[in-house]
Amino acid sequence: MMNLQIICVGKLKEKFYAEAVAEYQKRLGAFCRLTITELSEEKLPQNPSQTLIDAALKKEAAAIRSKLPPNASVVALCVEGKLRSSEELAGLLRTWENNPAKHLVFLIGSSYGLDEKLKIEAWVRLSMSPMTFPHHLFRVMLLEQIYRGFQINAGSPYHK
Repeated sequence: MMNLQIICVGKLKEKFYAEAVAEYQKRLGAFCRLTITELSEEKLPQNPSQTLIDAALKKEAAAIRSKLPPNASVVALCVEGKLRSSEELAGLLRTWENNPAKHLVFLIGSSYGLDEKLKIEAWVRLSMSPMTFPHHLFRVMLLEQIYRGFQINAGSPYHK
């Protein structure tokens, strides 16, 4: 069974997001060993300069790297990543499931995104949309798409 980890910068505060995350965690238990790791977002002043943002992203990247398991396949979620359909994501999950390391990590950055170097180091850069979403909602969306991918691979009617 695949080990799947989602590393998120920022903590869920809204009960409705937490409930949705818990539901998908439960559902995904049939397909993978899921771990969600929440990291603190760096505090920035109102309207920070790009220099302050870049410094915060570097600190967040260091915290993310400290949580990465050895030999993991890392997927950086970012707007400039490749757009994929649910079926294409299911195909990638099949590929990752057959990887001997069997450890897949998705990275969700803070409201300012992910450090550029971290995105370059990732095995895959993935975008779910060119639109902007709250990163807490995005966590739920990612979990749903991962669940959908496993359902597609299982031949389930869920995807219809």
